[in-house]
Amino acid sequence: MQIRAVTPEDRAAWEHLYRGYAAYYQVETDSTKLDTLFAWLCDPEHVCEGLVADASGHLIGLAHFRAMPSPLRGADVGFLDDLFVDPSQRGGTVANALLRAVDDIAGQRAWAVVRWITRDDNYRARGLYDKLSTRSNWLTYEMSAETTGR
Repeated sequence: MQIRAVTPEDRAAWEHLYRGYAAYYQVETDSTKLDTLFAWLCDPEHVCEGLVADASGHLIGLAHFRAMPSPLRGADVGFLDDLFVDPSQRGGTVANALLRAVDDIAGQRAWAVVRWITRDDNYRARGLYDKLSTRSNWLTYEMSAETTGR
């Protein structure tokens, strides 16, 4: 297995994985959203970046991440937006390899930390996260037109 940057040739296999990710989190997606995200991932000037786990030409996992300013640090940190492994490949080394690749990038870019959020009931993934990271004591809030009435 090789962890590498996503390329334009990965579109169909990447989309299959990403649709699985969206379905897991019960988020509707469509071609417009997928086109936008994939264009971001393939644009070296865009902040969003993507890695894929490639097993002999077959994509079995993905990770999307980006730099995020940390005002208190006066420096960028990393933010992991998406991590997904094909269900048939779970329980092996794929997610670990993707996280370690993001960590390697964090080291190269002098990011003090890489942060992410996950659902509280994502127990299987959290088992790995607990081995490679520290659960923070920060709560996540979401403000929207529905909550504020804008």
